[in-house]
Amino acid sequence: MSNLRGTVRLTGVAVRAMLVLTLLLGVGYTLAITGIGQLALPWQSNGSLVDAKGRPVGGWAGGDAPLGSALIGQSFTDAKGEALPQYFQPRPSAAGKNGYDPTASGGSNLGPNNPDLVKTIAERRAAIAAREHVAASAVPADAVTASASGLDPQISPAYALLQVNRVAEARGLDASAVRSLVESRIQTRDAGFLGEERVNVLALNQALDALQR
Repeated sequence: MSNLRGTVRLTGVAVRAMLVLTLLLGVGYTLAITGIGQLALPWQSNGSLVDAKGRPVGGWAGGDAPLGSALIGQSFTDAKGEALPQYFQPRPSAAGKNGYDPTASGGSNLGPNNPDLVKTIAERRAAIAAREHVAASAVPADAVTASASGLDPQISPAYALLQVNRVAEARGLDASAVRSLVESRIQTRDAGFLGEERVNVLALNQALDALQR
């Protein structure tokens, strides 16, 4: 009988501890961190959204209707899914059915020798080479491969510069002006040695639009 009472007592203690910890860590902690984020960093906490003029949207930032996120890649295509020639294009995305889906972040999970991946990369390389009027060997790796998240907002300077002539022609701009704009938007390595140089595609396209207003 004493063993039964002891078991019941221990079970009651375990259940109470679970309920208390669930409330403290599962509910209280989550609410506290969310509240701190909304108060201290409202723009970042709500997706780092920007409007058509590149201004932060949401929280204390103000701004107009959001156009995209500074931290999440997006496509620049028409209603048929065709790349818009007047805009710089991002790297491919395997996140979600149509790519760039922030609720389905992920890569293709295909190995480098997978025949489907090899075929896809070859097709992408040929298509980009034709679109940019360059040799296939000039197409950089990030132009034909998706990142692990599928949501990278940046591309390499090499891929951005590869697109200069096509964008300049589509917009009726001098190629040197577009090239200078790209070069001014190159972000250096963090702390001088972390990561790689990159160009934020949304910010670059917004700067292009501003150039022609």
